[in-house]
Amino acid sequence: QVQLVESGGGLVQAGGSLRLSCVLVSGNIFRFNAMGWYRQAPGKQRELVASITSIGITNYADSVKGRFTISRDNAKNTVYLQMNSLKPEDTALYYCNSPTLQYPWGQGTQVTVAS
Repeated sequence: QVQLVESGGGLVQAGGSLRLSCVLVSGNIFRFNAMGWYRQAPGKQRELVASITSIGITNYADSVKGRFTISRDNAKNTVYLQMNSLKPEDTALYYCNSPTLQYPWGQGTQVTVAS
């Protein structure tokens, strides 16, 4: 059964850093797919904040550009999100998925940034 498992969230002070991880369990075509990190804050729609193609080309939402870095390790079926200079407005539940949403959503990992 294909499953996305996110981890690495937590409570951090503004200006701090976190590194999120997302593992695709039981998926043998991970390396061919673009992947992305999404977030959903309370009362807001889920938004794509970063994406990476199968060959490592990255794209970022303007709100995180210069602060977040997405990367991937195809051998581990894992995609990462390094988040630096965190702001309170980054507080959200963070998920990963392909940009075409081809996998079932995981449980997400909560990021809370205190001011």
